Order: sequence, then structure tokens, then C-alpha cells
Amino acid sequence: MAGWNIIEGRAVALPQDNIDTDQLIPARFMSVPRKDGYGPYLLHDLRFDAEGAVRPDMPLNRHPEASILVTRRNFGSGSSREAAVYALVDFGIKAVIAPSFGDIFASNAVNNGLLPARLPEDKIEALIARLGVDAAVMTVDLTDGVIRIGNEVIAFDLDPIWRLKLLNGWDDIDMTASHGAAIAAFRAARAKHAPHAMLPQET
Repeated sequence: MAGWNIIEGRAVALPQDNIDTDQLIPARFMSVPRKDGYGPYLLHDLRFDAEGAVRPDMPLNRHPEASILVTRRNFGSGSSREAAVYALVDFGIKAVIAPSFGDIFASNAVNNGLLPARLPEDKIEALIARLGVDAAVMTVDLTDGVIRIGNEVIAFDLDPIWRLKLLNGWDDIDMTASHGAAIAAFRAARAKHAPHAMLPQET
């Protein structure tokens, strides 16, 4: 997974609370092989009616080129399915901006290069009002921790470890591997001072 520093893309408002992982990708689509891509199933039951017809007023149908979502609180709540993140990423979404996220969803997002950026609710509501039914160019700067739209610059909240992982394109295993020298030094010292605690091949 490649890391990134700056995203410049089209932002669209999705003015709903509590968009859960079953809405992000309904369970009936999760048997599709990952290699085939989950993008077509993103928010399927919001984007299409019961007969499969496109809902023209749904924001992602109006603006399928959007790569940044601005939405309301508790985005990604519900089950822990990582496929919800796959659906967003495969659709082309690179950042979701909301007041709060489901904890497991947010962690899965970072491990797959998707930014879960938090803003206070008043800032979110102002952005939703500004975007309306249109899409606008927005820049997200990970290093500076800011969102730029027009002449406005808005600082967003992100755990510093998550920022580091996104910048480097790391998942949890990569994060651990980045401490390889310290781990090797600890193992060597442990083998010297407590050989009885080591496995035979480690002494």
C-alpha cells in the first residue's frame, strides 16, 4: 500500500448520521471475491432502489467522481467487516470527514490507506451546507493536518500514529516491522541475560 501526503479531489456531502457498515456494503455482496472489487456495492441500498434503478438524488450518483465524503456522526458503526472499507476504497474514496467514527471501522480504514478525519459537528454542518448538492474541490494535507476548501483552512483531528501509518502506507505489521532494530536488540539482550527464557533456536 502506498503512503500519501496530500489529496486533492472532489468532496461531496452525505448528510446522514449513523451510516453503518451494513449500509456501506450489505452482507449479501460479501461473497464477491475481493479481487473483483467492492466499489459497485458501496452504499448499494442508498444508491439504488428495490428494482435496482439508480436513485438520481443520491450524492454519490450525482457525483461519482467524488473522492472525499463529508458526513455526520458515527460513520462506520456496526459490525467489524473490513469489506466496508474495501467498498469505499474501491469506489475511489480516499478520505471521510465526520465528527465521529466506529472504532473498528476507523482502524480498518487507516490500515487500508483511507483517512478518517474528525471535525467538530459545527464545522461538519458548515461544510455540508457549503457543499449542498454540489461537489467542490478540497485538499487534505496529512502533514499539516488541515483541510482546504476555497480560502478556508480547517484543522482536523487524527491520532499521530494513524497519521504516521497513512504517510508511510503502513498497516499494523509494517508499524511493528519499523521497530525491527529495537526488537532485534531486545532479543539479543534477552538471550544473553535470560537464555532459559528463550526457545532453543533463539539462544
